[in-house]
Amino acid sequence: MAGEGIESALDISELSILGIVDAVRAWPRVRRLAQEAAEDAARRSPAAAVLIDSWGFNLRVAWALRKRAPKARLIKYIGPQVWATRPGRAWTLASAVDLLLTIHSFDAPLFEEAGLRTIFTGNPALHRGAEGGDGAAFRARHGVGAEEPLLLLLFGSRPKEVERLWEPFMGAARRLQARFPGLRLATPVAASVDAQVRARAANEPDLLLIPEDERADAYAACDAAIACSGTATSELALAGAPTVVGYRADGLSYALIQLLLQTPYISLVNIEAGEELMPEFLQRSCAPEPLAEAAGRYLADPAEAADISARLRAAAQALKGEMESPAAEAARAILTEIGVPLRTAG
Repeated sequence: MAGEGIESALDISELSILGIVDAVRAWPRVRRLAQEAAEDAARRSPAAAVLIDSWGFNLRVAWALRKRAPKARLIKYIGPQVWATRPGRAWTLASAVDLLLTIHSFDAPLFEEAGLRTIFTGNPALHRGAEGGDGAAFRARHGVGAEEPLLLLLFGSRPKEVERLWEPFMGAARRLQARFPGLRLATPVAASVDAQVRARAANEPDLLLIPEDERADAYAACDAAIACSGTATSELALAGAPTVVGYRADGLSYALIQLLLQTPYISLVNIEAGEELMPEFLQRSCAPEPLAEAAGRYLADPAEAADISARLRAAAQALKGEMESPAAEAARAILTEIGVPLRTAG
Protein backbone atom coordinates (compact mmCIF):
# COMPACT_ATOMS: atom_id res chain seq x y z
CA MET A 1 0.00 0.00 0.00
CA ALA A 2 2.91 2.35 0.71
CA GLY A 3 4.15 1.57 -2.79
CA GLU A 4 0.83 2.87 -4.13
CA GLY A 5 1.35 6.19 -2.36
CA ILE A 6 -0.73 5.56 0.76
CA GLU A 7 0.83 7.12 3.85
CA SER A 8 0.32 5.46 7.22
CA ALA A 9 -0.58 7.56 10.24
CA LEU A 10 1.31 5.18 12.51
CA ASP A 11 4.22 2.76 12.47
CA ILE A 12 2.74 -0.72 12.14
CA SER A 13 6.06 -2.33 13.10
CA GLU A 14 4.90 -1.73 16.69
CA LEU A 15 2.18 -4.31 16.03
CA SER A 16 4.65 -7.07 15.20
CA ILE A 17 3.78 -9.43 18.06
CA LEU A 18 4.50 -13.15 18.39
CA GLY A 19 3.33 -15.34 21.26
CA ILE A 20 1.12 -14.96 24.30
CA VAL A 21 3.73 -13.30 26.54
CA ASP A 22 4.53 -10.62 23.95
CA ALA A 23 0.81 -10.03 23.39
CA VAL A 24 0.21 -9.35 27.08
CA ARG A 25 3.16 -6.96 27.23
CA ALA A 26 1.99 -5.18 24.07
CA TRP A 27 -1.59 -4.69 25.25
CA PRO A 28 -1.26 -1.00 26.27
CA ARG A 29 0.58 -0.24 23.01
CA VAL A 30 -2.09 -1.95 20.90
CA ARG A 31 -4.87 0.01 22.59
CA ARG A 32 -3.01 3.28 22.06
CA LEU A 33 -2.33 2.60 18.38
CA ALA A 34 -5.92 1.52 17.76
CA GLN A 35 -7.16 4.83 19.20
CA GLU A 36 -4.67 6.78 17.08
CA ALA A 37 -5.71 4.94 13.93
CA ALA A 38 -9.40 5.57 14.61
CA GLU A 39 -8.81 9.25 15.33
CA ASP A 40 -6.86 9.69 12.09
CA ALA A 41 -9.55 7.90 10.07
CA ALA A 42 -12.37 9.89 11.66
CA ARG A 43 -10.68 13.20 10.79
CA ARG A 44 -11.02 12.23 7.11
CA SER A 45 -14.82 11.80 7.39
CA PRO A 46 -14.75 8.47 5.53
CA ALA A 47 -17.69 6.90 3.73
CA ALA A 48 -16.19 3.55 4.70
CA ALA A 49 -13.27 2.13 6.62
CA VAL A 50 -11.74 -1.12 5.37
CA LEU A 51 -10.08 -3.01 8.23
CA ILE A 52 -7.58 -5.47 6.79
CA ASP A 53 -6.73 -8.66 8.70
CA SER A 54 -5.10 -8.16 12.17
CA TRP A 55 -8.16 -9.33 14.10
CA GLY A 56 -7.40 -8.07 17.62
CA PHE A 57 -6.08 -4.66 16.58
CA ASN A 58 -8.76 -3.89 14.00
CA LEU A 59 -11.56 -4.94 16.33
CA ARG A 60 -10.49 -2.13 18.63
CA VAL A 61 -10.21 0.27 15.70
CA ALA A 62 -13.79 -0.64 14.72
CA TRP A 63 -15.10 0.01 18.23
CA ALA A 64 -13.40 3.41 18.34
CA LEU A 65 -14.50 4.36 14.82
CA ARG A 66 -18.12 3.51 15.55
CA LYS A 67 -18.08 6.27 18.16
CA ARG A 68 -16.00 8.81 16.22
CA ALA A 69 -17.44 8.30 12.71
CA PRO A 70 -20.90 6.75 13.19
CA LYS A 71 -21.90 7.28 9.54
CA ALA A 72 -18.95 5.34 8.12
CA ARG A 73 -19.56 1.81 6.88
CA LEU A 74 -17.15 -0.56 8.61
CA ILE A 75 -15.89 -3.34 6.37
CA LYS A 76 -13.62 -6.13 7.58
CA TYR A 77 -11.40 -7.77 4.98
CA ILE A 78 -10.43 -11.29 6.15
CA GLY A 79 -12.19 -12.55 9.24
CA PRO A 80 -10.86 -14.44 12.25
CA GLN A 81 -10.55 -18.17 11.66
CA VAL A 82 -13.66 -19.14 13.59
CA TRP A 83 -13.78 -22.42 11.65
CA ALA A 84 -10.58 -23.38 13.45
CA THR A 85 -10.86 -21.94 16.96
CA ARG A 86 -13.07 -19.69 19.16
CA PRO A 87 -16.28 -19.57 17.11
CA GLY A 88 -17.66 -16.88 19.43
CA ARG A 89 -15.52 -14.34 17.59
CA ALA A 90 -18.08 -14.41 14.76
CA TRP A 91 -20.64 -12.79 17.08
CA THR A 92 -18.09 -10.29 18.34
CA LEU A 93 -17.21 -9.22 14.81
CA ALA A 94 -20.87 -9.06 13.80
CA SER A 95 -21.50 -6.51 16.54
CA ALA A 96 -18.53 -4.39 15.44
CA VAL A 97 -18.68 -4.11 11.61
CA ASP A 98 -21.25 -3.89 8.82
CA LEU A 99 -19.76 -6.26 6.24
CA LEU A 100 -17.16 -9.02 6.04
CA LEU A 101 -15.18 -9.79 2.89
CA THR A 102 -13.74 -13.26 3.25
CA ILE A 103 -11.05 -15.20 1.41
CA HIS A 104 -12.45 -18.57 2.53
CA SER A 105 -15.38 -20.09 0.66
CA PHE A 106 -16.70 -21.84 3.79
CA ASP A 107 -16.75 -18.74 6.02
CA ALA A 108 -20.13 -17.24 5.05
CA PRO A 109 -22.48 -19.58 6.98
CA LEU A 110 -20.41 -19.20 10.15
CA PHE A 111 -20.60 -15.41 10.15
CA GLU A 112 -24.07 -15.03 8.66
CA GLU A 113 -25.43 -17.17 11.50
CA ALA A 114 -24.16 -14.40 13.77
CA GLY A 115 -25.96 -11.79 11.65
CA LEU A 116 -22.96 -10.48 9.69
CA ARG A 117 -23.35 -10.02 5.94
CA THR A 118 -20.48 -11.88 4.30
CA ILE A 119 -19.15 -11.87 0.73
CA PHE A 120 -16.61 -14.39 -0.56
CA THR A 121 -14.17 -12.39 -2.71
CA GLY A 122 -11.66 -15.15 -3.47
CA ASN A 123 -8.31 -16.11 -2.03
CA PRO A 124 -5.48 -13.93 -3.46
CA ALA A 125 -2.87 -16.55 -2.55
CA LEU A 126 -4.54 -18.99 -4.94
CA HIS A 127 -4.61 -16.59 -7.89
CA ARG A 128 -0.87 -16.66 -8.56
CA GLY A 129 -0.85 -19.29 -11.30
CA ALA A 130 0.10 -22.34 -9.21
CA GLU A 131 -2.00 -24.53 -11.52
CA GLY A 132 -0.40 -23.24 -14.72
CA GLY A 133 3.06 -24.80 -14.46
CA ASP A 134 4.94 -26.57 -17.25
CA GLY A 135 6.05 -29.92 -15.89
CA ALA A 136 7.76 -31.08 -19.10
CA ALA A 137 9.84 -27.91 -19.28
CA PHE A 138 10.83 -28.31 -15.63
CA ARG A 139 12.02 -31.86 -16.18
CA ALA A 140 13.97 -30.86 -19.29
CA ARG A 141 15.66 -27.94 -17.49
CA HIS A 142 16.79 -30.05 -14.57
CA GLY A 143 17.62 -33.31 -16.30
CA VAL A 144 14.73 -35.30 -14.84
CA GLY A 145 13.65 -37.96 -17.31
CA ALA A 146 10.02 -38.13 -18.41
CA GLU A 147 9.69 -41.59 -16.87
CA GLU A 148 11.61 -40.89 -13.67
CA PRO A 149 9.38 -40.49 -10.59
CA LEU A 150 9.78 -37.10 -8.88
CA LEU A 151 9.05 -36.35 -5.21
CA LEU A 152 8.80 -32.75 -4.00
CA LEU A 153 9.75 -31.86 -0.43
CA LEU A 154 8.46 -28.54 0.92
CA PHE A 155 9.98 -27.79 4.30
CA GLY A 156 8.19 -24.48 4.91
CA SER A 157 9.17 -20.82 4.78
CA ARG A 158 10.11 -20.31 8.43
CA PRO A 159 13.41 -21.32 10.04
CA LYS A 160 11.67 -23.31 12.79
CA GLU A 161 9.67 -25.26 10.21
CA VAL A 162 12.81 -26.26 8.34
CA GLU A 163 14.52 -27.17 11.60
CA ARG A 164 11.67 -29.41 12.76
CA LEU A 165 10.70 -30.98 9.43
CA TRP A 166 14.02 -31.64 7.75
CA GLU A 167 14.74 -34.97 9.41
CA PRO A 168 11.26 -36.53 9.10
CA PHE A 169 10.83 -35.36 5.48
CA MET A 170 14.31 -36.44 4.38
CA GLY A 171 13.94 -39.70 6.30
CA ALA A 172 10.73 -40.40 4.41
CA ALA A 173 12.41 -39.55 1.11
CA ARG A 174 15.24 -42.00 1.76
CA ARG A 175 12.79 -44.77 2.55
CA LEU A 176 10.93 -44.04 -0.67
CA GLN A 177 14.15 -44.07 -2.69
CA ALA A 178 14.91 -47.53 -1.33
CA ARG A 179 11.46 -48.66 -2.40
CA PHE A 180 11.36 -46.87 -5.77
CA PRO A 181 14.76 -47.01 -7.47
CA GLY A 182 15.46 -43.92 -9.55
CA LEU A 183 13.20 -41.65 -7.48
CA ARG A 184 14.33 -38.03 -7.86
CA LEU A 185 14.06 -35.45 -5.09
CA ALA A 186 13.52 -31.70 -5.38
CA THR A 187 12.62 -28.83 -3.07
CA PRO A 188 11.49 -25.29 -3.90
CA VAL A 189 13.48 -22.98 -1.61
CA ALA A 190 11.79 -19.96 -0.03
CA ALA A 191 13.99 -16.86 0.09
CA SER A 192 13.38 -16.56 3.84
CA VAL A 193 15.16 -19.87 4.52
CA ASP A 194 17.50 -20.06 1.53
CA ALA A 195 20.77 -20.10 3.50
CA GLN A 196 19.41 -22.58 6.05
CA VAL A 197 18.17 -25.03 3.41
CA ARG A 198 21.37 -24.80 1.38
CA ALA A 199 23.48 -25.50 4.46
CA ARG A 200 21.48 -28.64 5.23
CA ALA A 201 21.33 -29.71 1.58
CA ALA A 202 25.13 -29.67 1.38
CA ASN A 203 24.96 -33.21 2.76
CA GLU A 204 22.21 -34.23 0.31
CA PRO A 205 23.86 -34.12 -3.14
CA ASP A 206 20.88 -35.67 -4.93
CA LEU A 207 18.38 -33.12 -3.55
CA LEU A 208 17.60 -30.66 -6.33
CA LEU A 209 17.16 -27.09 -5.02
CA ILE A 210 14.56 -25.11 -6.99
CA PRO A 211 14.16 -21.30 -7.07
CA GLU A 212 10.82 -20.00 -5.81
CA ASP A 213 9.85 -18.75 -9.26
CA GLU A 214 9.83 -22.35 -10.52
CA ARG A 215 7.35 -23.60 -7.96
CA ALA A 216 4.43 -23.90 -10.38
CA ASP A 217 6.54 -25.88 -12.87
CA ALA A 218 7.76 -28.14 -10.06
CA TYR A 219 4.18 -28.75 -8.92
CA ALA A 220 3.22 -29.78 -12.44
CA ALA A 221 6.24 -32.04 -12.79
CA CYS A 222 6.03 -33.99 -9.53
CA ASP A 223 4.38 -37.36 -8.96
CA ALA A 224 3.89 -36.74 -5.24
CA ALA A 225 4.82 -34.22 -2.55
CA ILE A 226 5.48 -34.12 1.18
CA ALA A 227 4.75 -30.59 2.38
CA CYS A 228 4.71 -28.41 5.46
CA SER A 229 1.20 -27.25 6.30
CA GLY A 230 0.53 -23.82 4.83
CA THR A 231 -0.31 -21.96 1.64
CA ALA A 232 1.86 -24.32 -0.40
CA THR A 233 -0.52 -27.21 0.26
CA SER A 234 -3.40 -25.28 -1.34
CA GLU A 235 -1.17 -24.43 -4.30
CA LEU A 236 -0.22 -28.08 -4.69
CA ALA A 237 -3.90 -29.00 -4.62
CA LEU A 238 -4.64 -26.49 -7.38
CA ALA A 239 -1.91 -28.14 -9.45
CA GLY A 240 -3.37 -31.57 -8.71
CA ALA A 241 -0.21 -32.82 -6.99
CA PRO A 242 -0.91 -35.78 -4.64
CA THR A 243 0.36 -34.44 -1.33
CA VAL A 244 1.06 -35.62 2.20
CA VAL A 245 1.06 -32.92 4.89
CA GLY A 246 3.36 -32.83 7.89
CA TYR A 247 3.80 -30.37 10.74
CA ARG A 248 5.53 -30.08 14.09
CA ALA A 249 5.04 -27.25 16.59
CA ASP A 250 6.46 -26.69 20.06
CA GLY A 251 4.71 -28.67 22.77
CA LEU A 252 2.85 -25.78 24.41
CA SER A 253 1.52 -24.37 21.11
CA TYR A 254 0.33 -27.79 20.00
CA ALA A 255 -1.42 -28.41 23.32
CA LEU A 256 -3.28 -25.09 22.97
CA ILE A 257 -4.20 -25.87 19.37
CA GLN A 258 -5.58 -29.26 20.37
CA LEU A 259 -7.61 -27.63 23.13
CA LEU A 260 -9.14 -24.94 20.90
CA LEU A 261 -9.32 -26.56 17.45
CA GLN A 262 -12.86 -26.91 16.09
CA THR A 263 -12.05 -28.91 12.94
CA PRO A 264 -10.52 -32.36 12.45
CA TYR A 265 -8.14 -30.99 9.79
CA ILE A 266 -5.51 -28.25 9.52
CA SER A 267 -5.25 -28.09 5.71
CA LEU A 268 -7.71 -25.74 4.00
CA VAL A 269 -8.28 -28.13 1.11
CA ASN A 270 -9.32 -30.87 3.54
CA ILE A 271 -11.61 -28.47 5.39
CA GLU A 272 -13.21 -27.41 2.11
CA ALA A 273 -13.67 -31.02 0.98
CA GLY A 274 -14.85 -32.27 4.36
CA GLU A 275 -12.47 -35.21 4.08
CA GLU A 276 -8.76 -35.95 4.27
CA LEU A 277 -7.73 -35.60 0.63
CA MET A 278 -4.25 -34.77 1.89
CA PRO A 279 -3.18 -37.16 4.66
CA GLU A 280 -2.07 -35.14 7.69
CA PHE A 281 0.70 -36.16 10.10
CA LEU A 282 1.23 -33.91 13.12
CA GLN A 283 3.73 -33.89 15.96
CA ARG A 284 4.90 -37.44 16.75
CA SER A 285 3.08 -38.93 13.77
CA CYS A 286 5.10 -36.60 11.52
CA ALA A 287 7.83 -39.20 11.21
CA PRO A 288 9.65 -40.88 8.31
CA GLU A 289 7.71 -44.16 8.31
CA PRO A 290 4.11 -42.88 8.16
CA LEU A 291 5.04 -40.06 5.75
CA ALA A 292 6.75 -42.52 3.41
CA GLU A 293 3.89 -44.99 3.61
CA ALA A 294 1.32 -42.35 2.67
CA ALA A 295 3.34 -40.81 -0.17
CA GLY A 296 4.36 -44.25 -1.41
CA ARG A 297 0.74 -45.10 -2.24
CA TYR A 298 0.70 -42.38 -4.89
CA LEU A 299 4.03 -43.46 -6.36
CA ALA A 300 2.97 -47.11 -6.46
CA ASP A 301 -0.53 -46.64 -7.86
CA PRO A 302 -0.93 -44.17 -10.76
CA ALA A 303 -4.72 -44.75 -10.79
CA GLU A 304 -5.06 -43.71 -7.14
CA ALA A 305 -2.80 -40.73 -7.78
CA ALA A 306 -4.91 -39.63 -10.75
CA ASP A 307 -8.13 -39.96 -8.73
CA ILE A 308 -6.82 -37.91 -5.80
CA SER A 309 -5.37 -35.36 -8.22
CA ALA A 310 -8.78 -34.66 -9.74
CA ARG A 311 -10.44 -34.40 -6.33
CA LEU A 312 -7.74 -32.03 -5.06
CA ARG A 313 -8.19 -29.75 -8.07
CA ALA A 314 -11.95 -29.59 -7.49
CA ALA A 315 -11.63 -28.73 -3.79
CA ALA A 316 -8.87 -26.18 -4.42
CA GLN A 317 -10.88 -24.51 -7.17
CA ALA A 318 -13.73 -24.04 -4.71
CA LEU A 319 -11.25 -22.46 -2.28
CA LYS A 320 -9.87 -20.23 -5.02
CA GLY A 321 -13.22 -18.98 -6.27
CA GLU A 322 -14.39 -18.46 -9.83
CA MET A 323 -13.71 -14.71 -9.87
CA GLU A 324 -10.94 -13.44 -12.11
CA SER A 325 -9.42 -11.12 -9.50
CA PRO A 326 -9.99 -11.21 -5.73
CA ALA A 327 -8.74 -7.63 -5.49
CA ALA A 328 -11.26 -6.42 -8.07
CA GLU A 329 -14.02 -8.44 -6.40
CA ALA A 330 -13.24 -6.87 -3.03
CA ALA A 331 -13.11 -3.37 -4.52
CA ARG A 332 -16.46 -3.94 -6.23
CA ALA A 333 -18.05 -5.05 -2.93
CA ILE A 334 -16.67 -2.01 -1.08
CA LEU A 335 -17.88 0.47 -3.71
CA THR A 336 -21.30 -1.17 -3.78
CA GLU A 337 -21.52 -0.93 0.00
CA ILE A 338 -21.06 2.85 -0.08
CA GLY A 339 -23.30 3.37 -3.10
CA VAL A 340 -20.70 4.27 -5.72
CA PRO A 341 -22.02 3.46 -9.26
CA LEU A 342 -19.92 0.82 -11.01
CA ARG A 343 -18.85 1.19 -14.59
CA THR A 344 -19.91 -1.58 -16.94
CA ALA A 345 -17.67 -3.03 -19.60
CA GLY A 346 -18.20 -1.63 -23.10
